[in-house]
Amino acid sequence: MEVDFERGLKLVAIGGGTGLSTVLAGLKRLVGQERRGGVWLDALSAIVTVSDDGGSSGRLRDELQMLPPGDIRNCMVALSEDSTLLSRLFRHRFRGDGHLGGHSFGNLFLAALTEVTGDFVEAVRLSSEVLASKGRIYPATLNDVHLVAELEDGGTVRGETNITASRSPVRRLRLEPEHCLPLPEALGAIRAADIITVGPGSLYTSILPNLLVARMAESIGAVQAVKIFICNLMTQPGETDGYTARRHLDVVKAYAPEIKFDYVVVNDRRVSEEQASRYAAEGAYQIGLSDHMLERELGDEAEVVRADLLDEGEKVRHSPDKLARVIAACYEQACARPTLTAAR
Repeated sequence: MEVDFERGLKLVAIGGGTGLSTVLAGLKRLVGQERRGGVWLDALSAIVTVSDDGGSSGRLRDELQMLPPGDIRNCMVALSEDSTLLSRLFRHRFRGDGHLGGHSFGNLFLAALTEVTGDFVEAVRLSSEVLASKGRIYPATLNDVHLVAELEDGGTVRGETNITASRSPVRRLRLEPEHCLPLPEALGAIRAADIITVGPGSLYTSILPNLLVARMAESIGAVQAVKIFICNLMTQPGETDGYTARRHLDVVKAYAPEIKFDYVVVNDRRVSEEQASRYAAEGAYQIGLSDHMLERELGDEAEVVRADLLDEGEKVRHSPDKLARVIAACYEQACARPTLTAAR
């Protein structure tokens, strides 16, 4: 069956940190883009983790008792027009050792607008309008949540920053408080979605915190959307040392067994020797190249899509445009399957 593009698709991207903003930067180019007599996306939504407790976000969270704005600010910038002065302003970080030192202008703008409106979600919506963002951004929850990790060495650490710095494998992750309510608008976006992407991003501090919010994984699992898991490019020291692509997926399934992914997207291009050496010095290694049995191991559970996903540059990053093309191709392929055609 040929994909029907007369109705624009609705896509929800879930995650946090640099990974989510990278996905959004590519997908925004599909919003309103003509294709086969219609458009690709007419609705693009991001569901963002709110457990960050470091840097400017952590300071504002402690001083103003607000949700951490950093990841949400990055998503707003990613969805905005790249060349606008406002976009550059939102990325600006103040220098110096004073009270403003280290703060991002975008974080301060969100903090001020939250106090003016008395509503963080409304502040995010209005800020997105100012930036002419091509999508909606929702915090996963409005509860003041913190991450708590029980470690393999028997210790327990609280807070995203401490988990990353612990350098001990995580045995169990939970939210504090454990039962936190999802944002209704986020669940609404999931229910209406044609495509849902999860990742890339820090496994324990960007991806899982969203899925631990009450009813989030259940809602994702219940919809007929094409579900795509995007694997990270490198292991993360202190979080995923020695993890393969399969191990990343297994951990997600352990915390969110309701979610059945249709596709698992893995990069198949080797990083440069200089990059490999530089990252190895920090304890980070490339993911995906050695998972030769991944397709056989997953069987009919999910289809593995291998592609060159690397961006150009010194840092190892996903290419926004390559990710968007692969996501679009996955949906087209899924819609050609008789099972999905019947469901739709």
